[in-house]
Amino acid sequence: MGFVVFLGIVAILAVYGIGIYNGLVKLRENVKQAWSNIDVLLVQRHDELPKLVETCKRYMEYEQETLDRVMKARASVFQAAGRGDVAALGAAETALRAGLGQLFAVVENYPNLKADESFRHLQTRITQLEENIADRRELYNASVNLNNVRIHQFPDLVVARLFGFSEATLLEFTEEQKSDVDMKALFG
Repeated sequence: MGFVVFLGIVAILAVYGIGIYNGLVKLRENVKQAWSNIDVLLVQRHDELPKLVETCKRYMEYEQETLDRVMKARASVFQAAGRGDVAALGAAETALRAGLGQLFAVVENYPNLKADESFRHLQTRITQLEENIADRRELYNASVNLNNVRIHQFPDLVVARLFGFSEATLLEFTEEQKSDVDMKALFG
């Protein structure tokens, strides 16, 4: 009789442990999916930026430095995202945001460009992508937070350590990176 009770307790603990393990796997995969969702939008924006720059080149003969800055920042974002380097992505996103801000400010000096339907479409598309990326960042960080809290709570902590579950990295930005771009400094 004692052996049956012992087996029952072991079975209950095993089922409970399996439930914890499966929950941790689900959280880890949610973090990967959230990152992948950001990556999809970054690729879409990556593909749209050369079209925007080419459209601008037709009108902006003297603004090559601004266009180059946008393209270099675009490459940095793509490389950081490809490596999964969350910290580098934050810095690259800030540089790209500054470059786009400068580009859209310079466009004000080119009324023909502002009136160009292709430019307006690309500007709207990139703005929408920026908003979607911001939304996906929030979802990613929420997924990371759930994962990180769960692997530090008892008894999940035991299963997490036993099977090598690790913390995920939040996508964070410094105060400087979150602040608005100082357009006067860009043109000063």
